[in-house]
Amino acid sequence: MTTVKIKMPLIPAEQKFCTKGNDSSLDLKAICIFAAAGFFLGEDTYYRNLKALQPATEYEFDDNNEHVSESTYWKWHHTPSEMALQDAVDEFAHLFEKITSRLLGSCNVILPLSGGLDSRTQAAVLKDPGMVHSYSYRFEDSFDETKYGEEIAKIRGFRFSSYVIPRGYLWKRLEQISGINKCYADFTHPRQMAHIEELSTLGDIFYLGHWGDVLFDDMGLPESLSFDEQVTALQKKIVKRGGTELANSLWKAWGIEGTFEDHLKNRLAGLLAEIKIENVNARIRAFKSMYWAPRWTSANMSAFSSFKPVAIPYYDEEMCRFICTVPEELLAGRKIQIEYIKKISPELASVAWQDYDPLNLYNYGKFESPSMLPYRALRKGKNIVKRNLFGRKLVTRNWEIQFCGEENDRQLRERLFGGKSFSGFIPSDIVKSFYDKFKQEDDVKYSHPVSMLLTLSEFCRMNLN
Repeated sequence: MTTVKIKMPLIPAEQKFCTKGNDSSLDLKAICIFAAAGFFLGEDTYYRNLKALQPATEYEFDDNNEHVSESTYWKWHHTPSEMALQDAVDEFAHLFEKITSRLLGSCNVILPLSGGLDSRTQAAVLKDPGMVHSYSYRFEDSFDETKYGEEIAKIRGFRFSSYVIPRGYLWKRLEQISGINKCYADFTHPRQMAHIEELSTLGDIFYLGHWGDVLFDDMGLPESLSFDEQVTALQKKIVKRGGTELANSLWKAWGIEGTFEDHLKNRLAGLLAEIKIENVNARIRAFKSMYWAPRWTSANMSAFSSFKPVAIPYYDEEMCRFICTVPEELLAGRKIQIEYIKKISPELASVAWQDYDPLNLYNYGKFESPSMLPYRALRKGKNIVKRNLFGRKLVTRNWEIQFCGEENDRQLRERLFGGKSFSGFIPSDIVKSFYDKFKQEDDVKYSHPVSMLLTLSEFCRMNLN
């Protein structure tokens, strides 16, 4: 018998699946967790016998593509070396430059730019500005956040394009997106789909900064947390607003024994216990890298990779191994990335950091000082203001561009209430209840449940008709 082996990366950029067993029924418990969190945990999929291949695992299949064996070849750990901040920055600089060079080669680069740190770090490392075409986008009827990317591009000498994400773009793209991500993530996050064909013509490869904010920061948790407290903190991190309420409704409607909360807690505890790391923040980072990145971030990333190859330096194996050696105090507060940008390109460090605008990487620490009170008040005022000069609601969140407004609402209702097969999968009264709560009670809280119901509706259209 000949066999085929598949070796999964430490953080897979692409989801792959295999069949285990003969029970092809829907995995309702897994779908409840998906409804609450927005991604499946571990091996889980929509079906009991369809399993997602796991990170850092080598699989063996026979001639009939049947699963034979699997073994984990690497585990996340926390083995910090004695190093000063500057030592960590120097090592990161060497590693980041090497990884970038290896991933990009001589390709013409498509670089998304924002007001954050990850894309700015990427902008700093690129050596040949003539081979880079950068871009940013903003929502229609929203604040113009492309200014950060444009300023960064100007400093580095990159070509730059600015795009507007129009209201209601989702409905023309829905079948395309669901065909790409197979309904393993919702449809509100891959905003680039509004202009993906045009973006794909800008170069040969997308250079993406995903997961830098997770690897190069702490998780904001005290080291005194007990294991049970870690599970509780993890649950709060992964479950979206309104998610538990939706999952509970599905759990009861499907007549599943026990409670959803107990099942989720036990599932998280089991997965977390397998990570043999004492440091709380390093342990939670490892969990997110093993289970969140491959099943949510990578699922959304398929909106890029379906059109052009992607290069993701923070997913790289060498980067993951490096992170395991860095003391937590050096990762906290994004110190390494900040110092790297200041070292490589002081001009880039002088551009306003969006989270602390108008302050930059040199003075952002003053943001909470009394002298900044007028600026903070102005920022808060902008977030509170909900109408612009034309009387239209300002768009500040992903779901608003897709769900708010008369035409968006018509399209949403058509997909939530227009299919008999969906009502056979999820009772109509549950769908109506969450739709009404979104429209009448709290659109922020119930935007996630509505988005997940839309995702499940599209899954039903694709697979259960």
